[in-house]
Amino acid sequence: MAMSMRWVFKPEPDAGAAGSLAGELGIDPLLAGLLVQRGVATFDEARFFFRPELAHLHDPMEMRDMDRAVTRVEEALQSGERILVYGDYDVDGTTAVSLMAAYLRETSDAVATYIPDRYLEGYGLSFQGIDFADDNGIGLIIALDCGVKAIEQARYAREKGIDLIICDHHRPGEQLPEAVAVLDPKRADCRYPYKELCGCGVGFKLIQALHGRKNLPLEDLLPYLDLVATAIGADIVPITGENRVLVHYGLDVINHRPRPGIQALLRGVERESYQVSDLVFRVAPRINAAGRMQHGEDAVRLLTEKDPEVARALADEIESLNSWRRETEQSITEEALSMIREGGEESRMSTVVYKEDWHKGVIGIVASRLIETYYRPTLVFTRSGDKLAASARSVRGFDLYEALEACADSIDQFGGHTYAAGLTLEASRFGEFKEQFEKVVAGRIREESLTPEIQVDLPIHLSQVHPKLVRILNQFGPFGPGNPSPLFAAGPLTDTGFARTVGEAGAHLKLAVTQDGTGPFGAIGFGLGDRLPLISGGRPFQAVFSIEENHWQGRMSIQLKIRDIREMPAEG
Repeated sequence: MAMSMRWVFKPEPDAGAAGSLAGELGIDPLLAGLLVQRGVATFDEARFFFRPELAHLHDPMEMRDMDRAVTRVEEALQSGERILVYGDYDVDGTTAVSLMAAYLRETSDAVATYIPDRYLEGYGLSFQGIDFADDNGIGLIIALDCGVKAIEQARYAREKGIDLIICDHHRPGEQLPEAVAVLDPKRADCRYPYKELCGCGVGFKLIQALHGRKNLPLEDLLPYLDLVATAIGADIVPITGENRVLVHYGLDVINHRPRPGIQALLRGVERESYQVSDLVFRVAPRINAAGRMQHGEDAVRLLTEKDPEVARALADEIESLNSWRRETEQSITEEALSMIREGGEESRMSTVVYKEDWHKGVIGIVASRLIETYYRPTLVFTRSGDKLAASARSVRGFDLYEALEACADSIDQFGGHTYAAGLTLEASRFGEFKEQFEKVVAGRIREESLTPEIQVDLPIHLSQVHPKLVRILNQFGPFGPGNPSPLFAAGPLTDTGFARTVGEAGAHLKLAVTQDGTGPFGAIGFGLGDRLPLISGGRPFQAVFSIEENHWQGRMSIQLKIRDIREMPAEG
C-alpha cells in the first residue's frame, strides 16, 4: 500500500519578479515563477541556469591546500615515483579512483589503484592499504572520498615514509590528519565557494588544477565528466552551482561519447537521451554491486577499460553480481520487516534491527527499503569480524549525523552525512545503543518528519499544459537534489474511465485525466495501484504530478507522472 504523504507547497514566487523575468525571457509566467522559486530572478542568472558553461567552474586553486597537492603530484610524476590511488568501495569512491588513475596514467606508468575490501578492511583509509603501499615501494597515496578523519592511518603512513593527499567531501572532525594536503571544501578554513562537491568532484578539481598548471585547455578534461556525473547522481549531492555544470557536461559525454564501461552498463536502456535518473537507477546500482557483493576493484577495472568487448564482458559479470544483490536485499528486507512486526516495534520513533549473518553489502539498501514501510530514522546491523557494523538512513528534516554524535559513547566509529551514515560498535553494546538512539530520536524528531513529504512547486490547471511548456520544462534539467523535477498540483481531476492497475500484483496505476473539459492526458502513478478506488466511477480527485514527454513508436505525447492522489475535500 502506498504510504500517505504530506503535501507541502513551496512559497509562492514574487509576482513582480516572475512577471519581469517572463517578459525578459519571453516565456510563460508559470515557468518564470518556477525559475524565481529556484533563485533565478535575472536574465544573467537564467542564462547560467539554462546554459551551463565550463567557464562557470571555480578556480581549483581556491581550495585550501590545492597548491601543495599539485606540487606534490607533479614531483611524483616528474621523478617516476610510484603513486597509489585509493578510494572507497561505493560509486563515489570507485568513480573517483577511475578518474584519477586514468588521468595520471596519461603521464605515468607507475600508478596503482586500491579499493579496500568492504568486509576485511571496512570503510575509509585502512592500515592494510598503507601496508600495501609500503610493500610495493609506493611513496604517495592519493585518497579519494575518504580520509578526512583518518588521523591514526595518516600518522601510520607518515611513519612508513609515505606521503598522503586526501580528497574528501565529508565533514572533518576537530582535528585534521597529518597529510601533505587535505582537500575538502567542508574544512572550516577552506574558502572554496562551492561546498557540495562529491568525492569524485574533489578529485576532478585536483586534475583540473594539474591540467591548468600545464596551461592546457579545460576542454581536454570533458571525457572524464561521465564519471563525475555518475558520482554526483549516486551520492545524492545537490545538483546546483558547480555540480550542475559538471552533470550537464557529463550527461553530454554519456549521450554522445561514453566510455566503454558506462556504455556497457547502459545496454538495453533505450532513451531519446540519458538523464540523471538513468545513472542513479541503472548505472550506480551495478557499480555498487561490485563492492557490495565481491570487490570494488571490479568496478574500477570496468570504468577504466578501453576495449568495448572486454568492457561488455566485465559488465556481464557485474550484472550477475547485481542480480545476486537484488535477491539478497529482498530476502533480508522481508526478514527485517517480520522482525519489527513480531517484536512489537512498529510504534517506535526509530528502527534498529540486527542479525549476525545479514550480508554487509546490502544493509544500506535494506535500511532504505525499511523506511518505505516505517518512515523513521533506520539502522541495519550485521556482524563484521568481532564487532557489529551498521548502515544508517534518515528521513527528511532529521540530522542523522548529529543523532549519532549524541550516541558517541556507545559507538566505536562512525561517519557520514545528514541522511546517510555508517558505524561500528562492540556487540555487547548493541542493546544499550538501540535504546540510546531511540531516546535521542524521540527527543529531537519533529512530528512532521515522521510522514514523507512531497514539495509542490505550483498549482496548475490542465489548460496550461502544452508542448512548448513541456519542452522548456525539460531544459530545467539535469534534475536531482537541489533542482528536482517541478511538481504541480491540480484538481478536481477526473478519469475518463480508462483507469486500471498494471504491473506485478497491480502495483501501478494507469489512467487518463481531464479537468473542466481539457484533456485527456495519459498518466501513470508508480506504486499507486491501491488508489484506484479513489478515482473510479468518475469520482473527482486531486493529484501531484510532474509533466513529461512520453516517446512511443516514434510519437511524442504529454504524460503526467503522478506522485500522489487524494480525494477532493468535502465542500462547505
